[in-house]
Amino acid sequence: MALEKGRNLFKKISEPLVSKLEGVNPATLTWLTLPTGLAAAWLMMEAGTGQDGAIMFLGAAFLMASAMALDGLDGNLARATGKVTRWGDYLDHTLDRVLDVVWILALGYNMVWFGHIELAWVAAMLTMFGSYLGTQAQAVAGSRNYGGFSRADRMVLTFVALLSTAVMAYMGSGSWGEWNDIEVNPISLIIAISGVGGIYTFVVRFFKARADLQALDKSKPLSTPKGIDKSDD
Repeated sequence: MALEKGRNLFKKISEPLVSKLEGVNPATLTWLTLPTGLAAAWLMMEAGTGQDGAIMFLGAAFLMASAMALDGLDGNLARATGKVTRWGDYLDHTLDRVLDVVWILALGYNMVWFGHIELAWVAAMLTMFGSYLGTQAQAVAGSRNYGGFSRADRMVLTFVALLSTAVMAYMGSGSWGEWNDIEVNPISLIIAISGVGGIYTFVVRFFKARADLQALDKSKPLSTPKGIDKSDD
């Protein structure tokens, strides 16, 4: 989607910083995303109402943005310094998936703004389904499938939701209404969007992967058709 194009913009913006980090191991930045992201999750889960709640949501937004910046910097640094490794790529994708689930669950476990834990788990699992097809396509075909509702899209909307909730908390407003015992506010909306986006991403990436892999099977088959011996080729 459109927000995925922001990767190139971030690369240009981060070039001066990357040049100053040439002596740093890219994996160090990758690992730093975990404590930063977990700290953001704690604030998401514990934030309430009033001024304190607003400050916590703002802190969560800042820490989540910091984790995303580190997530982008590690790859840019690895490519700029010629330190791209399979382990680094694997670690990056693994921690991305961990934080994707943790952030959704943290918002779902916030008893003040949402509190429907079972719905948060559903949204988290649906998000994982969509993400899985992207990484699986890379593992099988060698190319990443970014179709559907991308992680960048979800993170930007989550960031906006956190800022919006901070404003509502400061103003003493808890929701815009109620639907089936669910408070309608930025937190419930981003959880719903994550779940629906996960379904959409799964469908889009599944059919895209099927087309790509079937084309690859025709051009570079994994097995030799029965009756044809290529041993003398």
